[in-house]
Amino acid sequence: MEFQRLAIPDVVLVKPKVFGDARGWFFESWEARKFAAAGLDVAFVQDNYSRSVKGTLRGLHYQVKQPQGKLVRVTAGEVFDVAVDIRRSSPSFGRSVSTILSGENRHQLWIPAGFAHGFYVLSESAEFFYKCTDFYAPEHERTLSWDDPALGIAWPLEGAPLLSPKDLQGKPLAAAECYP
Repeated sequence: MEFQRLAIPDVVLVKPKVFGDARGWFFESWEARKFAAAGLDVAFVQDNYSRSVKGTLRGLHYQVKQPQGKLVRVTAGEVFDVAVDIRRSSPSFGRSVSTILSGENRHQLWIPAGFAHGFYVLSESAEFFYKCTDFYAPEHERTLSWDDPALGIAWPLEGAPLLSPKDLQGKPLAAAECYP
């Protein structure tokens, strides 16, 4: 596995080594010792899996209590994936990083606790899988406004995105409940 720290170094792009032949392919998506050696000594407690149609934008989500670190990947399709630093004490507070995740490139993104996360589906549909370091706690979930100009996220939109009622109610960073 290759671990590439992004412009916000706490967010890490993970590129698995893929072994392929005429029968197909194989790769390790998670191996505790390799992640720990890369400085990512984390324990996961929950896996989630979703499917979304083209144009769906999910996010930007986070939990103010029971914050979740997430290892995210796409198993089929393609998404534009975004992590926003919402740790007020961080030098990168309010900044975001983004990357393309797809079933084809098999890349994963490690997003530590303290970040809001979201994605936009670029393909006809996308299947999204992620491992979490803490349990889902809906009473602590918050949504950061995906289109807050203060964030400056260059979403590659093709028309108006498909949003859930919850995502339509996202708060701008200036009014959001953030981490210390």
